[in-house]
Amino acid sequence: MKRLLSRLMLASGLLLGVSALSTSMAAGPATGPAKPDAAKGAQLYDQGDAARGIVACASCHGAAGNSTIPANPNISSQAHEYLYKQLVEFRVKAGAKAALRKGPDGAPSVMTAMAAPLSEADMHNVSYYLSLQKLAEPATATNEKLVERGQKIWRAGIPDRNVPACAGCHSPNGAGIPGQYPRLAGQFPSYIEEQLKLFRAGHRGNSPMMNQIADRMSDSDIKAVSDYAAGLR
Repeated sequence: MKRLLSRLMLASGLLLGVSALSTSMAAGPATGPAKPDAAKGAQLYDQGDAARGIVACASCHGAAGNSTIPANPNISSQAHEYLYKQLVEFRVKAGAKAALRKGPDGAPSVMTAMAAPLSEADMHNVSYYLSLQKLAEPATATNEKLVERGQKIWRAGIPDRNVPACAGCHSPNGAGIPGQYPRLAGQFPSYIEEQLKLFRAGHRGNSPMMNQIADRMSDSDIKAVSDYAAGLR
């Protein structure tokens, strides 16, 4: 009798297990984060949202992320993950006194105020939209005298000062590695130069590796490689 009851209980347990599995399968797989919405990103980029104090990104970064102002970087075709990370790091985290990305002399970046009213979804949507756009008017190198020095730093670094080749992370043609390192090809040389100096001064504190690399570079090194990078395609 005990053996019969044991078999019945085992069979009942198996049936319950199959029933639970069937219910779980019917419900479908667990849903992850919603995919960014490029259409919503485009609307926010072009029009902003006055009700929430969001300024249209296009007013500074141009149509589809193609800036016409060297102080404001080209951001079209940049990796979604990279753009999202930068927007997050322009904002002041809870409990922090300042954002990781600061401006000249350590003052708050203009972007800190711009990014503050954005939601997580906004940042993902705008970043995803921009990643789909084409860099229509890339900047170029401007000084032929800097080409040789810039090329040497880009391809081989500065071995005696332990500066690695820029191409190792940003790729030989400056396209970068999506989600890890930004595209620098076609970026304004003056903007690249400013960012390297911000890294060197520690005011841009969102990449310890770049802080260390830039700290070992002179002004002339920075100018040469920034100009060279802008002309890559």
